[in-house]
Amino acid sequence: MNNLETYKKAFVDSLSIDHDLVNEKLEYGSIPEWDSIAHMSLMSELEDRFNLTIETDDVIDFSGFQKGKEILKKYKIEI
Repeated sequence: MNNLETYKKAFVDSLSIDHDLVNEKLEYGSIPEWDSIAHMSLMSELEDRFNLTIETDDVIDFSGFQKGKEILKKYKIEI
């Protein structure tokens, strides 16, 4: 599984959503499943899958699928 597939799977698993909902336009709060509790679950899932610790400012700034890709670059994870 490449990084993009791993990234998408983290959304599917932590938000309990269909794979088809995971795309570049997916934003925090744009679907009922992505609320504040699910957001923390997603952060934890990403930390586990990519073996990193996401800083608090980045957790707060993680506003969508695309923004998350930009944030992960900071941790040397290319999506």
